[in-house]
Amino acid sequence: MNTQTMEALGYYQILNEISQFAKTNRGKETLLSLRPTQNKKKIEHSLHEITEAMNILAISGSIPIHSLDQIGQYIDQAKKGMALKVDQFTRIVSFLDHCQKLKQFMKDKEYAGPTVSLYAASIGDVSELETEISRCLRNGHVDDYASSDLNYLRRHLATGQEKLKEKAQSLVRSGRIAPYLQDTNISERSGRYVLAVKKEYRKKIQGTVLDTSASGSTLFIEPVELSTLQEEIELIKIAEETEVERILYELTQLFLSHEQVIQIAVETMHHYDVLFAKANYSRKIHATIPTINEEFQIHLKEARHPMLGNNAIPLTIPIGDKERALVITGPNTGGKTVTLKTVGLLTLMAQSGLPIPAKKGSEIAIFQHIFVDIGDGQSIEQNLSTFSSRMVNIIEILQMTNDSSLVLIDELGSGTDPREGMALAIVILEQLYEKGATLFATTHYSEMKKFADETEGFLNGSMEFDIQTLQPTYRLLLGKSGQSQAFDIAAKLGMHPTLLERAHQKAYQEEKDYHQNITQETLQSPSYQKQVIVNKYAHSNVGKSKQELPASKVTIFNQGDNVLILATGETGIVYKGPNDYGDYIVQLKGEKRTFNYKRIELKISAADLYPPDYDFDIIFKSKEYRKIKKDMNRKFVDGKWLEDDE
Repeated sequence: MNTQTMEALGYYQILNEISQFAKTNRGKETLLSLRPTQNKKKIEHSLHEITEAMNILAISGSIPIHSLDQIGQYIDQAKKGMALKVDQFTRIVSFLDHCQKLKQFMKDKEYAGPTVSLYAASIGDVSELETEISRCLRNGHVDDYASSDLNYLRRHLATGQEKLKEKAQSLVRSGRIAPYLQDTNISERSGRYVLAVKKEYRKKIQGTVLDTSASGSTLFIEPVELSTLQEEIELIKIAEETEVERILYELTQLFLSHEQVIQIAVETMHHYDVLFAKANYSRKIHATIPTINEEFQIHLKEARHPMLGNNAIPLTIPIGDKERALVITGPNTGGKTVTLKTVGLLTLMAQSGLPIPAKKGSEIAIFQHIFVDIGDGQSIEQNLSTFSSRMVNIIEILQMTNDSSLVLIDELGSGTDPREGMALAIVILEQLYEKGATLFATTHYSEMKKFADETEGFLNGSMEFDIQTLQPTYRLLLGKSGQSQAFDIAAKLGMHPTLLERAHQKAYQEEKDYHQNITQETLQSPSYQKQVIVNKYAHSNVGKSKQELPASKVTIFNQGDNVLILATGETGIVYKGPNDYGDYIVQLKGEKRTFNYKRIELKISAADLYPPDYDFDIIFKSKEYRKIKKDMNRKFVDGKWLEDDE
């Protein structure tokens, strides 16, 4: 399986989803590297293991799997002669404890997973190692009783430290030294007891200055009376550290002596981590175990795309018995591409030994190749058009396809002249079929639907579309071809039936009545009338000069409508029109200009902007004009007249 196929079908996304259930980094890496195989026995063994793992998870979802990521590092460190540290031994003890728990857990689940539970039995007895490490370590430290020598040294150390402290306190209380002290508290510097002596009395106290205060007025002096005791304590500490290192080194050697047992335990736990991650994901997507065949038969029963979850519409496809090719038609966003991806992805999953989200009894074939051409695949680097880049891919598919190939092609022949694209699509399908491939293709071409109906080995299918809700149902209907339903959708959205009838005639060279379901009241509505008038005006004047145009008016816009000037992107307000040529006077920023109806577009109608009795003179006439008009409406004004200020 090539990388492009697995990428296009979303296979890597599935592996990433499964890896999230792994508890170890190594388990995640193994799952991400999972690839399809043609080995039927290996596939069936994996599916059997996952079945048992799912049975075990149904009883208990908490599998005692421990992190493995550092155990190998500890073995390598020990082999280099470096003693392991206390915190490392703490993690080892936790791992060993999980090994024992895993063995017991699987022993108790033997009835649910007889094969899977046996793997835990391969983990050897590590109780001796666990017991010895636990005996020597306590609360994150080497325990006093790890050895008799360590116990003696620590008791001797505690006694010496107590004597040292008592001696320091007696000096503080003595009348000979107390007058020279800054305070009577005993301090520590670098782990040694010191007295806080006033600077001016430095020579009164025999000893070593180990520190001074920030102001310099206080000296922290270790009296000679304490030096001997402290030296003895330091020697005991060195002996203690040496003994601790010896104990850790012995534990490291003991750990290394169990290397083989530990390696087997690591591998076993790793296998369980990967296995139960697959099982957990399979339970999440409600997957079942498919039957695997080598006869290139695909029989999916209520299959779902795993990434769509509960939103997926069940898909049932029987291919490979009488027919080896399915041609799927239907509207855009109707689910054709999802159907192709579902078939391809579930095949990849099954060949990777993974259960698939489908009803029990589903069958999946083992293919040598899965070839995919989905999406435009446009190559910027090669400066290829969408059609050209797809042709490059399809030509490669034609060259490599054999009778063990599954080929999935979306919108075959699209992106070029429809007649040539359709002819190419049919020839490509014929050639792929003759080479023995199992085919799934989607198309809009009606000729391909007819080809599939009339050609042996081909089956037509269509994606159902609910014309009432204007939504695809995503259900695949086998044995029938579907229409793109563009006309039905346009009618539902309010396009005038006269226009649809003309379009239907051009597309299919036949008559169809689109008026039958439209009431007269709807046909007489302004929105419908505008469509028809505009169409008649534009259609009747094709090829005529402006001087030849009839003296009929085109009423599309009303006074006060807010419109967009297509050439400049400016917005204006309709003042007058149309004239005999469909021209309107539009006010732009206080200036009145003339535009043909084809050059403007309605943004907001006047009815939505102004009340019915609105006086548009406020917008289009000057203040002086409105004043004269108001006066003349009240009385005769001598020497004044109204002049249109266009």
